[in-house]
Amino acid sequence: MEFIVHELRAALAFIERNFNLIKRYWKWEIVFFAYTIANTVTMGFIGKGAVSFGATVDVNYLIMYMLIGSILWGYLSVLFEIVAETVAWERWEDTIEYTFMAPVKRITHLLSVCFFSVMYGVLRSGLILVFVSLLFKLNLSEANFASAGLVLATASISFIGLGVAGAVLPLISPEKGVQVVHIFQALLLMFSGVYYEIDVLPEWMQKVAALSPATYSLRGMRAAILNGANSNQLFQEIKPLLFLGVILLPAGIVVFNYVEKYAKKKGLLKRSG
Repeated sequence: MEFIVHELRAALAFIERNFNLIKRYWKWEIVFFAYTIANTVTMGFIGKGAVSFGATVDVNYLIMYMLIGSILWGYLSVLFEIVAETVAWERWEDTIEYTFMAPVKRITHLLSVCFFSVMYGVLRSGLILVFVSLLFKLNLSEANFASAGLVLATASISFIGLGVAGAVLPLISPEKGVQVVHIFQALLLMFSGVYYEIDVLPEWMQKVAALSPATYSLRGMRAAILNGANSNQLFQEIKPLLFLGVILLPAGIVVFNYVEKYAKKKGLLKRSG
């Protein structure tokens, strides 16, 4: 019992520290939030512009299709980046050695950062959704937000696993590790059909897309918000998300633990990026 209480206190401390970092750099948060809104609004106007070029799809449907992809990708990107850049933040704050020597289980450290990223991502995405809904005067009367939330929660497990695995890159390469994480993120975006159906991809790319949790989360979110699909109707999307989550989250933690031991053995923690 004492061990559990100790780890819970440590988890709360990590979450509080991340909130304090947000408060410390709140001006940059506003800048990046404005950038995300601008990108999302641009996608909405692309959908609206497609209708003016003769697209026969309902304009509200097309705008919503593009906006859902942009907002969901923004959420998953935040989730992925906060976890993947944990090591980079630690280096920047010059606390990485203290954190890694602390008497706290690494899984507690990583999962507490993941929990913070989920809270932050949901809040940020919710604000963006409200803004674009008012801007484009969207009709969300048929949206099933409960089912959408279920898909979002299930998808988060897989992306946390990918983020934890991606966090090893800045650990072993402080100079270029974060950039490689962004490259991997861009590849995931390309294969997952954020702004298009994966049917338009070449056959070999469709096979790769079938391994991406973003593919199923996008399908599920669009079905829930555009068509009002319930949880039973979304089971074909939720099932692979659960399967991928069960594999990716433990795998990400195992990979991080292995690379952490390697970095300590090689003295990489003292390198500053």
